[in-house]
This record gives sequence, C-alpha cells and structure tokens, in this order.
Amino acid sequence: MLHLLLDKKPWFRPKNSGYGSGLPIAWQGWLFMALHIALITGIATLLRDRPAMMTIAIVLAGLAPLPIYRARTEGGWRWR
Repeated sequence: MLHLLLDKKPWFRPKNSGYGSGLPIAWQGWLFMALHIALITGIATLLRDRPAMMTIAIVLAGLAPLPIYRARTEGGWRWR
C-alpha cells in the first residue's frame, strides 16, 4: 500500500488557466484533497470560539500541503 503513495505518478492535472493544481486525476489526489478539507473543517470546528487562533490555524493548514500539491501536479506549476 505504501508504494502506491510513494510512486512518482501525478495526482493532479494542472489548471487550464492560471497557476496551480486542477482537479485530482488519481485516487491518491482525491484522498489527499479530502483529508486537507477535513483538516481545515476540523480546525474550524474545534477553534470556533477563538476566532484569531482559528484564522491563524486555518491559514497555516491551508498553506502547509501546497508543496505536495505542486510536486504531484502533472507538469508542475506554471502560469497558463
């Protein structure tokens, strides 16, 4: 199972226009994106009574996996 996560195949297509990743093209991409959304949702739920802390945590959780999205995008990130 671990070798399926460690292979070098792309998980995401590049965006048609702009900069960044598009939709997932592999199950690993869908799983990664679902876990990313779940993490942000969980942080928002747990810290809903502390808005300043919630904002900081959500921004960090939103930015932290960007290197993985970039590394797993077919053709990398560039302006299109």
